[in-house]
Amino acid sequence: MAEAKKIVDFIDSLGVNSAISKRGEILEKTIECVKYLGIKWIRSGYESNVPVEDLIELNRKTGIKFSYGLLSGGNDIARVIKGGKQLAAIGSLLAFEGPNEPNNWPVEYKGKTGGKNYSWIPVAELQRDLYIAVKSDPELKKYPVWNLSEGGAEVDNVGLQFLRIPEAAGTVMPEGTQYADYANCHNYACHPTLPPLIDNQAWYAADPVIKAVPGYEDTGGHFDGLYKNYGETWLKKFKGYREEELEVLPRVTTETGITLNEGKGITEEIQGLLYLHIYLSQFSRNWRYTSIYILRDRTDETGNQTFGFYRPDYTARKAAHYLHNLTKILEDKGKEFIPDRLEYIIEGKNEYVHELLLQKSGGNFYLIIWNERLKSNIEDQVEIKFSKRYEKMKIYDVVKGTEPVEILKGIDKVKLKLKNSPLIIEIT
Repeated sequence: MAEAKKIVDFIDSLGVNSAISKRGEILEKTIECVKYLGIKWIRSGYESNVPVEDLIELNRKTGIKFSYGLLSGGNDIARVIKGGKQLAAIGSLLAFEGPNEPNNWPVEYKGKTGGKNYSWIPVAELQRDLYIAVKSDPELKKYPVWNLSEGGAEVDNVGLQFLRIPEAAGTVMPEGTQYADYANCHNYACHPTLPPLIDNQAWYAADPVIKAVPGYEDTGGHFDGLYKNYGETWLKKFKGYREEELEVLPRVTTETGITLNEGKGITEEIQGLLYLHIYLSQFSRNWRYTSIYILRDRTDETGNQTFGFYRPDYTARKAAHYLHNLTKILEDKGKEFIPDRLEYIIEGKNEYVHELLLQKSGGNFYLIIWNERLKSNIEDQVEIKFSKRYEKMKIYDVVKGTEPVEILKGIDKVKLKLKNSPLIIEIT
């Protein structure tokens, strides 16, 4: 028996990175993309000088929310608070976020440089002071603060591997220092220590306690995930949370994704499937929000910048169509409710087969089941047995569209052949 999660909570977790109306992006096109994808939040900040007025217009046209933060090199807390208040006033503020990857983009704070190979004390003080500023404001204190990204790169033990530094942690910053309400990772679904494509790629990247990827232990293969930033920092091995603490640590992902590389097997088809796997795996493994990098390909950066759901001319990649299908099938505008439980077993399930049980406010269950064998491309066969006979079941294939590929009536079991495309069973 499994307890369902609300479909609306899953859909609300789906986010992307976007400069919205800067760096070559066009506001009206961003509005069109958001509507089509069905995403619910965008990671934003003032670093690209996106006018808050453009965020407000985007929210007015789509209902989208924003995480709003300092991001790369930012240090103006007052500006973040001001922008956050404008967004909060119209109900479009999701959370605040600290600096983006200070290991790559150092910060200047209180006359000192921090991050990269410098002391990280200025970074820690900036994150601390952002938290204090938000929580001391009567209008904003209810909003969560997300930690900075890539804290695992700290060169001195300032304790950014904790949301709040515990007693006897041995950190440079004092115990009791509060940085954030949520851990924040850039657990990209690829890593230089691994081949470009492996089986269970998204599932492993979402693992909160993984140290090495099974089968690649000898080569040091791993993902830059929760453990590497909050369990034991990846650069200097500073100790953080225990594994059992990591399992329940509030956490978000503000960047993940993969760029195209057809020579190494990363086609648009693979990318589109992997992005579905990422969103499903992240939510299944208790990441509250996940933002894929990026909405539209960067055109102001060199190198392979083909992470996008959309090409530079705003034509949609397969990833966009597949996400549209997923959010359209699962769309739910109903009232608040308490999810029920569903009794079933999956025979033939193995380590590559994953499931997510969701429920709409109208009562229908949606059992999403997928395998993740993007490298081996092996088909898995399973049989799902339910505790009772159901009047009707509709089966959707997210890759094939938004209409059922099969409708079954008066059954208590379903046999499925699983490829890499997630299948959705609607149970009524």
